[in-house]
Amino acid sequence: MSKSNAGLRNGLILLTLVSVVADSMLLPFYPQFFSQEFNQSNPQHAGYYIAACCFTVMMAFPVWARIAKKVNELHLWVYTQIISGILGVCCFYVESLLWFWILSQAMLIFKASYLLIYPFVMRLEEHDKHLGVASLFSVLMHFGAIGGAILGGVFLEYNNPRSVYILMAATDALQVVICSFLIFTRKVPFLQPVNTSTTEESSPDNEASQQALASLETGKRFLLSLGIISALFYFSAFLIRPFFSTYWQSVSASDNAVSAAFIYSIPAWVALLGLWFNHRRQGEVNHYRIILTSLCFAVIGVGLQSMEHVISIIVGRCIFGWALFQITVRLEVVMFEFAHKDNYGVDFSKIYIFQNIGVLTASFGVGSLVSWGALQMPFWVSLGGFMVTVAVFCALFFPKIAHFIPGRKEAESI
Repeated sequence: MSKSNAGLRNGLILLTLVSVVADSMLLPFYPQFFSQEFNQSNPQHAGYYIAACCFTVMMAFPVWARIAKKVNELHLWVYTQIISGILGVCCFYVESLLWFWILSQAMLIFKASYLLIYPFVMRLEEHDKHLGVASLFSVLMHFGAIGGAILGGVFLEYNNPRSVYILMAATDALQVVICSFLIFTRKVPFLQPVNTSTTEESSPDNEASQQALASLETGKRFLLSLGIISALFYFSAFLIRPFFSTYWQSVSASDNAVSAAFIYSIPAWVALLGLWFNHRRQGEVNHYRIILTSLCFAVIGVGLQSMEHVISIIVGRCIFGWALFQITVRLEVVMFEFAHKDNYGVDFSKIYIFQNIGVLTASFGVGSLVSWGALQMPFWVSLGGFMVTVAVFCALFFPKIAHFIPGRKEAESI
Protein backbone atom coordinates (compact mmCIF):
# COMPACT_ATOMS: atom_id res chain seq x y z
CA MET A 1 0.00 0.00 0.00
CA SER A 2 1.27 3.48 -0.87
CA LYS A 3 1.91 6.10 1.79
CA SER A 4 -0.96 8.14 0.38
CA ASN A 5 -3.40 5.24 0.65
CA ALA A 6 -2.15 4.43 4.15
CA GLY A 7 -3.06 7.95 5.27
CA LEU A 8 -6.50 7.62 3.70
CA ARG A 9 -7.01 4.24 5.38
CA ASN A 10 -6.01 5.58 8.81
CA GLY A 11 -8.35 8.53 8.47
CA LEU A 12 -11.25 6.27 7.54
CA ILE A 13 -10.47 3.91 10.42
CA LEU A 14 -10.55 6.85 12.83
CA LEU A 15 -13.93 7.91 11.44
CA THR A 16 -15.24 4.39 12.00
CA LEU A 17 -14.08 4.29 15.61
CA VAL A 18 -15.61 7.66 16.49
CA SER A 19 -18.91 6.79 14.81
CA VAL A 20 -19.20 3.37 16.45
CA VAL A 21 -18.60 4.85 19.90
CA ALA A 22 -21.38 7.38 19.44
CA ASP A 23 -23.85 5.03 17.74
CA SER A 24 -23.52 2.17 20.24
CA MET A 25 -23.97 4.19 23.45
CA LEU A 26 -27.63 3.28 23.92
CA LEU A 27 -27.53 -0.27 22.52
CA PRO A 28 -27.22 -2.04 25.93
CA PHE A 29 -29.65 0.38 27.57
CA TYR A 30 -32.65 0.87 25.28
CA PRO A 31 -35.08 -0.67 27.82
CA GLN A 32 -33.90 1.86 30.45
CA PHE A 33 -33.78 4.71 27.90
CA PHE A 34 -37.41 4.31 26.81
CA SER A 35 -38.52 3.88 30.41
CA GLN A 36 -36.82 7.12 31.55
CA GLU A 37 -37.45 9.34 28.52
CA PHE A 38 -40.86 8.19 27.27
CA ASN A 39 -42.30 6.27 30.22
CA GLN A 40 -42.44 3.13 28.06
CA SER A 41 -41.41 0.12 30.13
CA ASN A 42 -42.76 -2.74 28.00
CA PRO A 43 -39.73 -4.99 27.24
CA GLN A 44 -41.20 -5.85 23.83
CA HIS A 45 -41.01 -2.19 22.82
CA ALA A 46 -37.21 -2.08 23.11
CA GLY A 47 -36.95 -5.25 21.05
CA TYR A 48 -39.23 -3.86 18.36
CA TYR A 49 -37.27 -0.61 18.21
CA ILE A 50 -33.93 -2.40 17.79
CA ALA A 51 -35.52 -4.59 15.14
CA ALA A 52 -36.77 -1.49 13.31
CA CYS A 53 -33.27 0.01 13.43
CA CYS A 54 -31.79 -3.15 11.95
CA PHE A 55 -34.44 -3.27 9.23
CA THR A 56 -33.88 0.37 8.29
CA VAL A 57 -30.11 -0.02 7.97
CA MET A 58 -30.50 -3.37 6.18
CA MET A 59 -32.70 -1.76 3.52
CA ALA A 60 -30.68 1.45 3.17
CA PHE A 61 -27.14 0.04 2.98
CA PRO A 62 -27.51 -1.84 -0.35
CA VAL A 63 -28.94 1.33 -1.90
CA TRP A 64 -25.88 3.34 -0.82
CA ALA A 65 -23.62 0.52 -2.09
CA ARG A 66 -25.23 0.79 -5.52
CA ILE A 67 -24.99 4.58 -5.53
CA ALA A 68 -21.30 4.31 -4.53
CA LYS A 69 -20.58 2.48 -7.80
CA LYS A 70 -21.37 5.79 -9.53
CA VAL A 71 -20.57 8.45 -6.88
CA ASN A 72 -17.31 8.53 -4.91
CA GLU A 73 -17.84 7.49 -1.30
CA LEU A 74 -16.11 10.57 0.16
CA HIS A 75 -18.56 12.91 -1.62
CA LEU A 76 -21.47 10.68 -0.65
CA TRP A 77 -20.56 10.77 3.05
CA VAL A 78 -20.45 14.58 3.11
CA TYR A 79 -24.11 14.88 2.14
CA THR A 80 -25.47 11.89 4.07
CA GLN A 81 -23.77 12.86 7.33
CA ILE A 82 -24.96 16.48 7.13
CA ILE A 83 -28.54 15.22 6.93
CA SER A 84 -27.89 12.60 9.62
CA GLY A 85 -26.54 15.26 12.00
CA ILE A 86 -29.59 17.48 11.52
CA LEU A 87 -31.93 14.57 12.24
CA GLY A 88 -29.88 13.64 15.32
CA VAL A 89 -30.43 17.12 16.78
CA CYS A 90 -34.15 16.72 16.07
CA CYS A 91 -34.14 13.44 18.04
CA PHE A 92 -32.71 15.33 21.02
CA TYR A 93 -35.56 17.83 21.09
CA VAL A 94 -38.57 15.72 20.12
CA GLU A 95 -41.03 14.84 22.90
CA SER A 96 -43.41 12.49 21.10
CA LEU A 97 -42.48 8.80 21.06
CA LEU A 98 -43.98 8.41 17.57
CA TRP A 99 -41.93 11.31 16.19
CA PHE A 100 -38.82 9.95 17.91
CA TRP A 101 -39.32 6.69 16.02
CA ILE A 102 -39.80 8.51 12.70
CA LEU A 103 -36.85 10.88 13.07
CA SER A 104 -34.43 8.30 14.46
CA GLN A 105 -35.22 5.83 11.66
CA ALA A 106 -34.76 8.58 9.07
CA MET A 107 -31.40 9.39 10.68
CA LEU A 108 -30.34 5.75 10.38
CA ILE A 109 -31.13 5.71 6.65
CA PHE A 110 -28.36 8.27 6.11
CA LYS A 111 -26.04 6.87 8.78
CA ALA A 112 -26.09 3.54 6.91
CA SER A 113 -23.86 5.04 4.23
CA TYR A 114 -20.80 5.03 6.50
CA LEU A 115 -20.88 1.22 6.49
CA LEU A 116 -19.22 1.62 3.09
CA ILE A 117 -16.01 2.59 4.91
CA TYR A 118 -15.18 -1.06 5.58
CA PRO A 119 -15.29 -2.36 1.98
CA PHE A 120 -13.64 0.90 0.89
CA VAL A 121 -10.62 0.20 3.13
CA MET A 122 -10.54 -3.48 2.11
CA ARG A 123 -10.38 -2.33 -1.51
CA LEU A 124 -7.17 -0.46 -0.70
CA GLU A 125 -5.50 -3.63 0.64
CA GLU A 126 -4.13 -6.77 -0.98
CA HIS A 127 -5.75 -10.14 -0.26
CA ASP A 128 -2.96 -11.29 2.05
CA LYS A 129 -3.67 -8.28 4.31
CA HIS A 130 -7.41 -8.87 4.61
CA LEU A 131 -7.22 -10.96 7.79
CA GLY A 132 -5.28 -8.22 9.55
CA VAL A 133 -7.61 -5.46 8.36
CA ALA A 134 -10.76 -7.46 9.20
CA SER A 135 -9.32 -8.21 12.66
CA LEU A 136 -8.49 -4.53 13.19
CA PHE A 137 -11.99 -3.43 12.20
CA SER A 138 -13.54 -6.03 14.48
CA VAL A 139 -11.41 -4.79 17.40
CA LEU A 140 -12.39 -1.20 16.58
CA MET A 141 -16.04 -2.21 16.59
CA HIS A 142 -15.59 -3.95 19.93
CA PHE A 143 -13.66 -1.08 21.51
CA GLY A 144 -16.17 1.32 20.05
CA ALA A 145 -18.75 -0.75 21.91
CA ILE A 146 -16.62 -0.46 25.08
CA GLY A 147 -16.50 3.31 24.84
CA GLY A 148 -20.12 3.47 23.79
CA ALA A 149 -21.37 1.15 26.54
CA ILE A 150 -19.39 2.92 29.27
CA LEU A 151 -20.38 6.39 28.07
CA GLY A 152 -23.97 5.20 27.74
CA GLY A 153 -23.87 3.89 31.31
CA VAL A 154 -22.47 7.22 32.53
CA PHE A 155 -25.16 9.20 30.67
CA LEU A 156 -27.86 6.93 32.08
CA GLU A 157 -26.44 7.15 35.61
CA TYR A 158 -25.47 10.84 35.83
CA ASN A 159 -26.77 12.70 32.78
CA ASN A 160 -29.60 13.21 30.33
CA PRO A 161 -29.61 10.13 28.06
CA ARG A 162 -30.88 12.26 25.16
CA SER A 163 -27.52 14.03 25.07
CA VAL A 164 -26.27 10.96 23.20
CA TYR A 165 -27.97 12.33 20.07
CA ILE A 166 -26.06 15.60 20.31
CA LEU A 167 -22.83 13.60 20.48
CA MET A 168 -23.95 11.60 17.44
CA ALA A 169 -24.54 14.82 15.53
CA ALA A 170 -21.06 16.03 16.53
CA THR A 171 -19.47 12.86 15.12
CA ASP A 172 -21.43 13.37 11.91
CA ALA A 173 -20.01 16.88 11.69
CA LEU A 174 -16.50 15.50 12.25
CA GLN A 175 -17.01 13.07 9.36
CA VAL A 176 -18.12 15.91 7.11
CA VAL A 177 -15.02 17.95 7.96
CA ILE A 178 -12.58 15.06 7.43
CA CYS A 179 -14.23 13.91 4.19
CA SER A 180 -14.25 17.47 2.85
CA PHE A 181 -10.56 17.81 3.72
CA LEU A 182 -9.71 14.56 1.91
CA ILE A 183 -11.74 15.60 -1.14
CA PHE A 184 -10.00 18.98 -1.29
CA THR A 185 -6.42 17.78 -0.70
CA ARG A 186 -6.69 14.76 -3.01
CA LYS A 187 -8.88 16.46 -5.63
CA VAL A 188 -11.29 13.53 -5.51
CA PRO A 189 -13.79 13.62 -8.42
CA PHE A 190 -17.50 13.40 -7.67
CA LEU A 191 -18.13 10.46 -10.01
CA GLN A 192 -16.38 7.10 -9.85
CA PRO A 193 -14.12 6.25 -12.81
CA VAL A 194 -15.73 3.99 -15.42
CA ASN A 195 -14.21 0.50 -15.43
CA THR A 196 -13.87 -0.62 -19.03
CA SER A 197 -11.61 -3.59 -18.38
CA THR A 198 -14.51 -5.98 -17.99
CA THR A 199 -16.39 -4.96 -21.15
CA GLU A 200 -15.57 -7.72 -23.57
CA GLU A 201 -17.57 -8.59 -26.66
CA SER A 202 -18.39 -12.24 -26.93
CA SER A 203 -21.10 -14.54 -28.21
CA PRO A 204 -23.48 -16.13 -25.69
CA ASP A 205 -22.18 -19.49 -26.92
CA ASN A 206 -18.57 -18.47 -26.47
CA GLU A 207 -16.62 -20.70 -24.08
CA ALA A 208 -15.47 -17.67 -22.10
CA SER A 209 -19.09 -16.56 -21.69
CA GLN A 210 -20.11 -19.98 -20.47
CA GLN A 211 -17.27 -19.95 -17.95
CA ALA A 212 -18.34 -16.48 -16.82
CA LEU A 213 -21.93 -17.68 -16.34
CA ALA A 214 -20.72 -20.73 -14.41
CA SER A 215 -18.55 -18.50 -12.25
CA LEU A 216 -21.54 -16.21 -11.62
CA GLU A 217 -23.70 -19.15 -10.51
CA THR A 218 -20.88 -20.38 -8.29
CA GLY A 219 -20.63 -16.94 -6.76
CA LYS A 220 -24.35 -16.78 -6.06
CA ARG A 221 -24.27 -20.20 -4.35
CA PHE A 222 -21.25 -19.23 -2.26
CA LEU A 223 -22.76 -15.92 -1.15
CA LEU A 224 -26.07 -17.65 -0.38
CA SER A 225 -24.33 -20.31 1.76
CA LEU A 226 -22.29 -17.64 3.54
CA GLY A 227 -25.43 -15.55 4.00
CA ILE A 228 -27.34 -18.42 5.62
CA ILE A 229 -24.53 -19.00 8.12
CA SER A 230 -24.30 -15.26 8.79
CA ALA A 231 -28.05 -15.03 9.47
CA LEU A 232 -27.99 -17.97 11.90
CA PHE A 233 -24.85 -16.71 13.63
CA TYR A 234 -26.04 -13.13 14.09
CA PHE A 235 -29.46 -14.31 15.26
CA SER A 236 -27.87 -16.51 17.93
CA ALA A 237 -25.30 -13.90 19.00
CA PHE A 238 -27.66 -10.93 19.13
CA LEU A 239 -30.34 -12.64 21.22
CA ILE A 240 -28.34 -12.13 24.41
CA ARG A 241 -27.45 -8.47 23.83
CA PRO A 242 -30.51 -6.26 24.42
CA PHE A 243 -31.29 -7.50 27.93
CA PHE A 244 -27.78 -8.52 29.00
CA SER A 245 -27.27 -5.49 31.26
CA THR A 246 -30.66 -6.15 32.90
CA TYR A 247 -29.75 -9.84 33.33
CA TRP A 248 -26.39 -8.98 34.89
CA GLN A 249 -27.94 -6.47 37.30
CA SER A 250 -30.45 -9.13 38.34
CA VAL A 251 -27.79 -11.80 38.98
CA SER A 252 -25.24 -9.50 40.62
CA ALA A 253 -27.93 -7.71 42.70
CA SER A 254 -26.43 -4.37 41.62
CA ASP A 255 -28.18 -1.56 39.76
CA ASN A 256 -24.95 0.18 38.78
CA ALA A 257 -25.13 0.84 35.02
CA VAL A 258 -21.37 1.44 34.66
CA SER A 259 -20.42 -1.98 36.06
CA ALA A 260 -23.06 -3.60 33.83
CA ALA A 261 -21.55 -1.79 30.85
CA PHE A 262 -18.07 -3.11 31.74
CA ILE A 263 -19.27 -6.74 31.91
CA TYR A 264 -21.16 -6.21 28.65
CA SER A 265 -17.90 -5.00 27.03
CA ILE A 266 -15.75 -8.03 28.02
CA PRO A 267 -15.82 -9.44 24.43
CA ALA A 268 -14.15 -6.23 23.26
CA TRP A 269 -11.17 -6.82 25.56
CA VAL A 270 -10.96 -10.42 24.41
CA ALA A 271 -10.99 -9.18 20.80
CA LEU A 272 -7.76 -7.28 21.50
CA LEU A 273 -6.11 -10.62 22.28
CA GLY A 274 -7.67 -12.00 19.10
CA LEU A 275 -6.11 -9.18 17.06
CA TRP A 276 -2.64 -10.12 18.36
CA PHE A 277 -3.33 -13.82 17.69
CA ASN A 278 -4.50 -13.22 14.12
CA HIS A 279 -1.56 -10.91 13.42
CA ARG A 280 0.83 -13.75 14.28
CA ARG A 281 -1.09 -16.15 12.04
CA GLN A 282 -1.56 -14.16 8.86
CA GLY A 283 -0.25 -16.99 6.68
CA GLU A 284 -2.37 -19.55 4.88
CA VAL A 285 -4.86 -21.00 7.37
CA ASN A 286 -8.12 -22.87 6.98
CA HIS A 287 -10.64 -20.19 7.91
CA TYR A 288 -13.46 -22.72 7.72
CA ARG A 289 -11.97 -24.95 10.42
CA ILE A 290 -11.42 -21.93 12.65
CA ILE A 291 -15.05 -20.86 12.16
CA LEU A 292 -16.28 -24.34 13.11
CA THR A 293 -14.07 -24.48 16.22
CA SER A 294 -15.19 -20.99 17.24
CA LEU A 295 -18.85 -21.92 16.83
CA CYS A 296 -18.27 -24.75 19.31
CA PHE A 297 -16.66 -22.25 21.72
CA ALA A 298 -19.71 -20.01 21.28
CA VAL A 299 -21.96 -22.87 22.43
CA ILE A 300 -19.84 -23.26 25.58
CA GLY A 301 -19.70 -19.51 26.22
CA VAL A 302 -23.46 -18.97 25.92
CA GLY A 303 -24.15 -22.02 28.08
CA LEU A 304 -21.95 -20.64 30.86
CA GLN A 305 -23.60 -17.23 30.69
CA SER A 306 -27.03 -18.80 31.07
CA MET A 307 -26.09 -20.03 34.55
CA GLU A 308 -27.18 -17.48 37.14
CA HIS A 309 -23.77 -17.13 38.75
CA VAL A 310 -21.42 -14.14 38.56
CA ILE A 311 -18.21 -16.12 37.91
CA SER A 312 -19.90 -18.35 35.34
CA ILE A 313 -21.18 -15.30 33.45
CA ILE A 314 -17.75 -13.64 33.41
CA VAL A 315 -15.94 -16.80 32.22
CA GLY A 316 -18.65 -17.48 29.65
CA ARG A 317 -18.43 -13.88 28.45
CA CYS A 318 -14.68 -14.32 27.84
CA ILE A 319 -15.11 -17.55 25.88
CA PHE A 320 -18.04 -16.12 23.94
CA GLY A 321 -16.01 -12.98 23.14
CA TRP A 322 -13.20 -15.04 21.60
CA ALA A 323 -15.67 -17.04 19.50
CA LEU A 324 -17.58 -13.90 18.43
CA PHE A 325 -14.38 -12.20 17.26
CA GLN A 326 -13.02 -15.14 15.26
CA ILE A 327 -16.31 -16.02 13.58
CA THR A 328 -17.07 -12.42 12.61
CA VAL A 329 -13.59 -11.84 11.17
CA ARG A 330 -13.27 -15.16 9.32
CA LEU A 331 -16.71 -14.99 7.71
CA GLU A 332 -15.85 -11.57 6.28
CA VAL A 333 -12.36 -12.63 5.16
CA VAL A 334 -13.66 -15.56 3.10
CA MET A 335 -16.25 -13.25 1.55
CA PHE A 336 -13.66 -10.66 0.50
CA GLU A 337 -11.32 -13.40 -0.76
CA PHE A 338 -14.08 -14.55 -3.06
CA ALA A 339 -15.41 -11.17 -4.25
CA HIS A 340 -13.91 -8.93 -6.91
CA LYS A 341 -12.57 -5.57 -5.69
CA ASP A 342 -14.99 -3.61 -7.86
CA ASN A 343 -17.91 -5.40 -6.16
CA TYR A 344 -16.71 -5.30 -2.54
CA GLY A 345 -19.37 -2.83 -1.48
CA VAL A 346 -22.25 -4.57 -3.27
CA ASP A 347 -21.24 -8.10 -2.17
CA PHE A 348 -20.69 -6.95 1.40
CA SER A 349 -24.12 -5.31 1.38
CA LYS A 350 -25.66 -8.67 0.36
CA ILE A 351 -24.02 -10.46 3.29
CA TYR A 352 -25.00 -7.52 5.50
CA ILE A 353 -28.65 -8.13 4.59
CA PHE A 354 -28.37 -11.72 5.85
CA GLN A 355 -26.60 -10.53 9.00
CA ASN A 356 -29.41 -8.14 9.71
CA ILE A 357 -32.08 -10.71 8.98
CA GLY A 358 -30.57 -12.60 11.91
CA VAL A 359 -30.40 -9.49 14.08
CA LEU A 360 -33.92 -8.46 13.05
CA THR A 361 -35.40 -11.85 13.92
CA ALA A 362 -33.61 -11.86 17.27
CA SER A 363 -34.76 -8.31 18.04
CA PHE A 364 -38.41 -9.13 17.31
CA GLY A 365 -38.24 -12.28 19.41
CA VAL A 366 -36.14 -11.26 22.39
CA GLY A 367 -38.76 -9.01 23.99
CA SER A 368 -41.36 -11.76 23.78
CA LEU A 369 -38.91 -14.32 25.19
CA VAL A 370 -38.28 -12.13 28.23
CA SER A 371 -41.99 -11.36 28.64
CA TRP A 372 -43.07 -15.00 28.43
CA GLY A 373 -40.20 -16.58 30.32
CA ALA A 374 -37.26 -15.21 32.26
CA LEU A 375 -34.12 -13.19 31.59
CA GLN A 376 -32.36 -16.53 31.04
CA MET A 377 -34.62 -17.45 28.13
CA PRO A 378 -32.63 -15.57 25.42
CA PHE A 379 -29.50 -17.50 26.46
CA TRP A 380 -31.26 -20.85 26.11
CA VAL A 381 -32.62 -20.01 22.67
CA SER A 382 -29.21 -18.64 21.65
CA LEU A 383 -27.60 -21.90 22.74
CA GLY A 384 -29.95 -23.86 20.49
CA GLY A 385 -29.32 -21.39 17.66
CA PHE A 386 -25.56 -21.91 17.81
CA MET A 387 -26.02 -25.69 17.79
CA VAL A 388 -28.12 -25.39 14.63
CA THR A 389 -25.47 -23.10 13.12
CA VAL A 390 -22.78 -25.72 13.73
CA ALA A 391 -24.85 -28.39 11.98
CA VAL A 392 -25.72 -26.19 8.98
CA PHE A 393 -22.13 -24.96 8.63
CA CYS A 394 -20.83 -28.55 8.51
CA ALA A 395 -23.45 -29.43 5.88
CA LEU A 396 -22.65 -26.44 3.63
CA PHE A 397 -18.89 -26.24 3.99
CA PHE A 398 -17.75 -29.76 4.89
CA PRO A 399 -15.43 -30.05 1.82
CA LYS A 400 -13.71 -26.83 2.87
CA ILE A 401 -13.36 -27.97 6.46
CA ALA A 402 -11.93 -31.35 5.49
CA HIS A 403 -9.75 -30.33 2.53
CA PHE A 404 -7.88 -27.06 2.67
CA ILE A 405 -6.83 -25.42 -0.61
CA PRO A 406 -4.88 -22.20 0.12
CA GLY A 407 -5.65 -18.86 -1.40
CA ARG A 408 -8.51 -17.45 -3.39
CA LYS A 409 -9.21 -20.66 -5.30
CA GLU A 410 -10.47 -22.08 -2.04
CA ALA A 411 -13.65 -20.03 -2.20
CA GLU A 412 -14.07 -20.23 -5.94
CA SER A 413 -14.10 -24.02 -6.02
CA ILE A 414 -17.37 -24.26 -4.09
